Amino acid sequence: MTLKHLFVERTHYVVSALAVFLILSGFLLMTGEDSTNETFCPDIFSARRITLAPLMCLGGYLLLIPAILWRRNT
Repeated sequence: MTLKHLFVERTHYVVSALAVFLILSGFLLMTGEDSTNETFCPDIFSARRITLAPLMCLGGYLLLIPAILWRRNT
């Protein structure tokens, strides 16, 4: 095995960057105004924060698995 085979390909970096972008954007979609004891904010139960953001994070984490484990056939 030569040293050339040890380096990660560009495809791995692109897929990993896409996965990290999905994870970060999912966490950013979860942010927002919160409820306190004095006021109630119904936005904490919005579809964006309850379904879309966690699904984006999950998709990013699932995309990291093939980005790390995928190997080119030589």
